[in-house]
Amino acid sequence: MSPSQTSTTPTPVPTIDYRLPSMEDGRRLWEIASDSQVLDVNSPYAYVLWCHDFAATSIVAEIDGRPIGFVTGYQRPDNTAVLMVWQVAVDHAARGNGVAATMLHKLFLRCASAGMVAMHTTISPDNEASQRLFASVAAARGLEFRRQDLFDAALFPDAHQPEQLYRLEPPVA
Repeated sequence: MSPSQTSTTPTPVPTIDYRLPSMEDGRRLWEIASDSQVLDVNSPYAYVLWCHDFAATSIVAEIDGRPIGFVTGYQRPDNTAVLMVWQVAVDHAARGNGVAATMLHKLFLRCASAGMVAMHTTISPDNEASQRLFASVAAARGLEFRRQDLFDAALFPDAHQPEQLYRLEPPVA
């Protein structure tokens, strides 16, 4: 090898594992949500409870046993064919690698085996990144992607923006 050539060893890309959340993940999910500076952060208790009661409709992404992202969701009680996505968050260091989209796809596949064929979520009008994320998931899965007004800002006691319902659903025949 000449002096002008350098030997570089590619940095190994860490393996991301996707799994059901456990109660022990609650603290880390709260930290990721808090650090996002975008999400409405729930109490630490809520994340532990969510990991206990809604693990089957939620997912965690982890590297070397440490959660780096999560999606929390639940099956709509009034329409059991719908997975309602509550929050999606990825640690700052892991963003830009498709983790959020992969979590949504994997969660959707898991929930489809339980009869959920549609995914709904609420997004504030200024959160264009989330709007693009869900639009891309809908397109990749061949789902219709529709938006409708849901929660007016006047419903909230603080300066919360309105929330719009985004529906990812099978095409109507």
